[in-house]
Parts: sequence; C-alpha cells; structure tokens
Amino acid sequence: MANAKVKILRGNIVYAKSDKELQEINAGYVVIRDGVIDGVYSQLPTQYQDVVVEDFQNDVIIPAFSDLHVHAPQYPQRGLAMDKILAEWLDQYTFPLEEKYANLDFATQVYDSFCDDLIANGTFHVAIYGTIHTEATSHLIERLEKKGLYAYVGKVNMDQNCPDGLKETVEDSLLETERFLQKYASNVTAKPILTPRFAPTCTQKLLCGLGKLAQKYQVGVQTHLVESLWEAQEAKRLFPDVECDTEIYEKAGLLGYGPFIGGHFIFPSNKDVEILKKYNGIAVHCPDATVNVIAGIMPFATLASQGVKIGLGSDIAAGHNLGIYTQVAKTVQLSKIKSFYEEGHSPVSFAQAFYHATKVGGALFGKVGSIEQGYEANLLVVKNTSDHYQKLSPIQSVERFCHVGQPNQIVARFLRGEKIQ
Repeated sequence: MANAKVKILRGNIVYAKSDKELQEINAGYVVIRDGVIDGVYSQLPTQYQDVVVEDFQNDVIIPAFSDLHVHAPQYPQRGLAMDKILAEWLDQYTFPLEEKYANLDFATQVYDSFCDDLIANGTFHVAIYGTIHTEATSHLIERLEKKGLYAYVGKVNMDQNCPDGLKETVEDSLLETERFLQKYASNVTAKPILTPRFAPTCTQKLLCGLGKLAQKYQVGVQTHLVESLWEAQEAKRLFPDVECDTEIYEKAGLLGYGPFIGGHFIFPSNKDVEILKKYNGIAVHCPDATVNVIAGIMPFATLASQGVKIGLGSDIAAGHNLGIYTQVAKTVQLSKIKSFYEEGHSPVSFAQAFYHATKVGGALFGKVGSIEQGYEANLLVVKNTSDHYQKLSPIQSVERFCHVGQPNQIVARFLRGEKIQ
C-alpha cells in the first residue's frame, strides 16, 4: 500500500469500548489510511515520523453520531407546537406541513438545510422518514448521497387513518415505492428503506404488498413500534389476528431482508421483544419526543439487559434538537426518572448512553461509530469544555458537551478521513 493516503490526527481521544466503559487516551494519535482507522496510539510509532500531524491540542476526538429516527419533512416545525399532545400535534400541525412536500421547490429548500444541519451537529449516519411524495424524497436521498452521509431514507406509505392529502391508494403507494427502490438501489451511502408510517395508517393489503417488495429488492423496514398505548391497542384492533404491534410486520413478510428499525418501542410486550430480537432489529429511544408529546419513557436499561439493540433518535420534530449528543444526556435523565418512579428499572450511565449513540447505532451502517482499528474515520473534534479554574478529563469534557454543548463547539468533522464543512 505504498500509494495509500495516510493522515494523522492528534488530540484527546474518547470512544466507547462497551456499554460500561469509555476509553480515554490523553494526547493520543489517530492514524487514518485511505479513510479507515489504521491504529490508535498514545505514542506515535516511528514509521509515521515523516507524516504531517494535524494537532488539535486539548480538544477531544470522538466518533460521529447516529440518528436512527428522524422526520426530515418536519424540520421546519422543530421547537413549535410543543404544547400539544401527540394526536393534536399530528392533526393540527404535522400532517398539514407534510402535505406541502408536493411542492418540490419547498421540499428542496427544507431538505438542503436539513442535511447541512445534520453535518453541523455531527450526525453522519441517519435513518430518515420522508413523506408520501416520491419526487421530494428523491431529492432528499440524492442530497445525502452527494454529501456522502450514511443514510436509510424512506418514502412513507399511508392508505388509511390519515388526511386525504397524505392518503394513497394501495396501488399508487406500491408503484411509487417500487420506483423509488429501483432508482436508488445502486446508491453507495444513502440507501432506500421501506417506511410504512405505523400500523394504524396502513391496511393489511398495503403491508403485504410492501412485504413482497422487501423480498424482491432485499431491503429493510423502519416504522413506529408501540410508541403509545393507543397505538398498541389500535394496531391489535385493526389486525385482530396478531398478538402485538411488531407481529403485524412479521406476518406481512416485511422482516428479514435488511435493517429492521423500530422507532420508540416504549410499551413493548414480551412478544414484541421476541420478534425484534429474532430479526436482529434495533429499537430507537427518542428522549425529547417522549417529553414533548407525552408518549411514555422507554424501559431502556431493562431492554438492554434483555439483549435488545438500542439506538438513539432525535425524532425531529416531536423532538426539538437535531443534535444526538443532547439525546445522550436526555437518555440518562429520563432513565433516572423511570427508575425513581417505577420499580424494576435502572438508571442509565453516561457511558452506556454514549455507547448506544455511537457504536450501537453506527453498526447499522457498517463499521462506523468507534475509534478503533478497522473502523471508518467518521470523527468529530469537540472543543475542550474545561473551565479556566478547573481542568476536566477528556471523558468529563465530552459529558459536559452532551449536556450543554452547541454545534459550534464541534471544531472539526471528518467523514471517511476527509475534513468536511
């Protein structure tokens, strides 16, 4: 590999070794070869003595974040109508906004800003809901692919229990979804994913048709799973032959062909957990959304102890902050509330929350989300948050950033080893 491109970064290094331990290397070196981490060192080996080192002094190098549940079309609504509960919020604000994506000019402006803001907040891996509008969702996936971000992007499917402006026929929904899958099947980083919004908005005929597309194109599925008690009950009312929400997707033939991403997963039954694990699915905790629309608090620690994979999501715009680092902090906060008021639940440590926001979430997209040999160099450099009167360790500096940080405290961003934005 004589012609390999080698780059070296120096700074304090923090990444998650496990859900119990963060690795900290003071004044360490990250050696990147052709966009992949070749080694991490406390002392730079002599073989690299002639390579220029980009020195970030006391700032901290961490893995880029993964957002596994976000609604890009709701980006203009972030931080608005937060005084409404879920049903009012959807009917009065969100659904009318999503109807506007029939206008491609509007969609283009929003989605371009959304993608730029993802990068600003250090999110390089993301699972995104579009709308039912194929052309608008096409612009979104093309923008992500052009920027080189890792993504799963879905054209949403709905054919019942939604406004007329967002309701499709089964035939049109399947035809447009297949067109979307065919068009972007060869994408390198931003890939299509099936996206039935949630069970009450889809008929069995539509879900079974999507199941055939899943098999034909070998693609995964993302949806909302047991987000609320109403959803869990309504799903079983509409699909009386199932025991739980998640079984609806299994019986429709949607599972086993690609990633299975279940947004929220707040009120899962044992059967929901069994099916999610059977198909190597990942549940997504969205702390801000939980607070804003009063759905409930995911039993994070309990599910993790049962071997459930869990990632974090901003859930814009039920969540109001696109920075996943803020959701790391909120995960810890909400777990303490749940453990205090409900027996049998445990609080989540900062190390555990950070692990799920980086390494677990990143695994959905390949070998990203850590600073170890063989991982792609998708990295952030975060400003040291020490006070002038008190020096913090690198881990403490990252913890503070997750609680009170802003995008402008990310001083450098590297995607596959190349500096961006």
